[in-house]
Amino acid sequence: MPTPIPAVSRLRSLADSPAMAANPVKVLAKYTELFGETFRFYLGGIKEAIVTIDPTVIQHVLKTNAENYQKSEIQVKRMGHFLGKGLLTTHGEAWRTQRRLIQKGFDRKQLEVLSAIMQDSLAESLRDFDRQIHVGPVDIYPQLMKMTFAMVARSLFGAKLKDEDIDIVSQTICTVQEFIVRQTLQPYLNPWFEVSGELRRHEEMRARADGILMAYIKTRRQQAPGNDLLQTLLDARYSDGEGMTDELVLSESMQLLVAGHETSSNGLSWLLYLLSTHPDCLAKVRQEFDSVLGDAPLSFSDVPKLEFATQVIQEALRLYPPFWMVDRMAVADDRVGDMAIPAGSMVIVCVYGAHHAPRHWPVPETFDPERFAKGNVHTPFTHIPFGAGPRGCIGAHYAMLQILMILSDLLRRYDFELTPGQTIEARPMVILRPKQGIRMTFTKVTARDPDRLRTAEV
Repeated sequence: MPTPIPAVSRLRSLADSPAMAANPVKVLAKYTELFGETFRFYLGGIKEAIVTIDPTVIQHVLKTNAENYQKSEIQVKRMGHFLGKGLLTTHGEAWRTQRRLIQKGFDRKQLEVLSAIMQDSLAESLRDFDRQIHVGPVDIYPQLMKMTFAMVARSLFGAKLKDEDIDIVSQTICTVQEFIVRQTLQPYLNPWFEVSGELRRHEEMRARADGILMAYIKTRRQQAPGNDLLQTLLDARYSDGEGMTDELVLSESMQLLVAGHETSSNGLSWLLYLLSTHPDCLAKVRQEFDSVLGDAPLSFSDVPKLEFATQVIQEALRLYPPFWMVDRMAVADDRVGDMAIPAGSMVIVCVYGAHHAPRHWPVPETFDPERFAKGNVHTPFTHIPFGAGPRGCIGAHYAMLQILMILSDLLRRYDFELTPGQTIEARPMVILRPKQGIRMTFTKVTARDPDRLRTAEV
């Protein structure tokens, strides 16, 4: 006989739905403490889900028997409605084919090529950032969002993508993501979203962004080949020799933009916050950048040499994983040990909970990069900031390159400190964002060490 899974009642789940909309991590942590590492919960009092932070269950669902677990309605239906069919929203052979084709855009050789595009984009973003910091303290979250989105957008579409177009697409993605979260956590409001025109308004926003990107795709079809990710999509060929349609290139481009920018900007925001409160660690990261890079720009070949900076990033991603949960739907009946998972069950892997479990992470709320030092091991599937298994993030190496590149420039150019009197708190949306932002004061390092400063033009 299978072991029954402890359950939060439908009524209690419904009563928790406003709290879930405000901060699902807190609600799920409360029930993890009450019921253990795996329990049943009803999203909005309606949609039943199995919530888990158990690494054995996580490994089974995301890797060992991944074929039996498709992405759930949250991503396939809700995200698919706004983003079309692409890597994030398809399954089976169609997904495998797309993944294989797009993977070429993130191999070592291509990341070396993209490094130059990324550095050019960052230099431009830092010129604007310099102007912002002269006015006074800045909220680093939107600033870093602009930097990372511009970098991902230009990695995809090349240097000709206009700033105003980047702004429109970025705003659309952020607004639509928030709407998808509301649709998911408060499903009883969906009829109201339809009759009130809220759904239509978000569809119109998406259509405008689609139109901007489609124009770039059609133009590029007529131009000489580029060295960006769009070229990878345009050059991709199926077994019959046919390429992707413009519509599919658009869907994949939009989904890469969605997956690619907020992960890095959130990771960087929390990283700067943690470094600002741990000056010894900050000094050590700076020393490593100076030792490995000197005044040179960072390229992909430098990444393996930055061991301590990588440890710091891994620990920041443990404390504040950008994707705080991963959801799957069981295709057929399944078992994990003594636990039965019926066909049709939604499984929520609570990444944040797994990253903060005291059973696997001693003093889990403490920032300690030494956890990821060489020789230290942690339980598999308790640190999964980029997901795991065959559907792990295709752009994980790109994201690490991007975070290290931006961090290396910021740390070599500026001193920074938190603005006093703030409450720093995380808000789990699709991404784990700073709830009220993170305000900081930045000053250039020229006064301290003029020879070390690398200008934006280098």
